[in-house]
Order: sequence, then C-alpha cells, then structure tokens
Amino acid sequence: MFLRALTAADQTRPSCHALARLRPSTYWFRRRGQSQHPGMTVTQQSCSHKQLMMSTKTLYTIGYEKARLADVITTLTAAGVAILIDVRDRPISRRPGFSKRQLAAAVEEAGMRYVHLQPLGTPPEGRLAGRRREWDRFWGIVEEKLAGPEAELALQQAAEIAQEAPSCLLCYESDWQSCHRRLVAEILSQRRGFAVAHLAVGAEVAGRTT
Repeated sequence: MFLRALTAADQTRPSCHALARLRPSTYWFRRRGQSQHPGMTVTQQSCSHKQLMMSTKTLYTIGYEKARLADVITTLTAAGVAILIDVRDRPISRRPGFSKRQLAAAVEEAGMRYVHLQPLGTPPEGRLAGRRREWDRFWGIVEEKLAGPEAELALQQAAEIAQEAPSCLLCYESDWQSCHRRLVAEILSQRRGFAVAHLAVGAEVAGRTT
C-alpha cells in the first residue's frame, strides 16, 4: 500500500465549492489583521519548499473515508508517523476498526501512540452543515469552535505533541479541503512553522505540501 502527500499544485487547484474550501487560511489570517496571498499557506510565503523540508518538522493529516484500517495503518507507518492525533468530536465510526478503542489498539500495536483531542472536533451542527455542503456555514462553525478556550488548550497540546515526534491529524473525510483538520493544521503551521502534508490512502508518493 502506498501513500500520496498532495503537492502544492493540488492544494491550489480549483475544485467543486473551491471558494468555500479555500476559506480557512484566508479568513483566519484576515480576522487577525494579517495578510495572506490567496491559495498560499503561511510556510510557503516565508521560505522555499527546499528550505522547508530541511528546516521544519512535518505535520501530516489523513482521512479514513472508504478506507480499511489496515491500509490506514500502512500509510501512517510508511510516512514515519509516530503519533496519531484523533481530532474527531465523536470518535466512533460505522467503519470497522475506527471507533476510539479499536483504533487506539491497532495504532499502538503498530508501534505508534494514539491521542484523542475532542475539543478540536467539529460540533454536530458543523457536521450537518458539511453534509449539506453549506461550506460557508461549516467553516464559520469550525472557526468559532477553534477560537474557544478549550480548543486553544488542545491546540497547544497538539503543537507540543507534533514537536515531540512525527504526528498526524486524523478525521473522517478523505478530501482534506473539505475537512476541518485542514484549518487545525493551518493554525499549527502558522504558530510552530510545521510543513503540512495531507496523506491519501492507496495512492503513490507524489511529494509534500507546505
């Protein structure tokens, strides 16, 4: 089983509901009085791709939609992930092996550490907006949740974990552009300078994003 870490071209390529999906970084930094070129992540503005890979740690993200547990574990292992950070609000799933206890057991059996940070998860109303593809409402709910005090503590914890060892944020959606883990990763990248790589289960190695 192979993994694919999406390229910068993938990150900026227009797709369905592209404007809504490109909202997180632009909105987040504008709200804080900072400027950001559309479609460009924080780390891309400050240094080159080569410099990034030499000087920063990589923070991975992954979605398990339509994937088998064994293939997700293989993808994480191939990327060198040491800690899996579950950022789901409700760590339960109809997919075999992805509920919290089973996932934690499988991850630890594979030699990795499992951490669940519930405050970073999308609340029920946000998940409903996502299912309805109401992207502006979805991102508004996610942004409000991540700006809260509990989420702030969890963001600090996630940052420390990712500094400690190669880590990966896990949620359900296979498309990182429409998943809240994208904004979680962008915030951590802005704060700690992580290069962000979005892993895709079952694809060939194609490079990394920043």
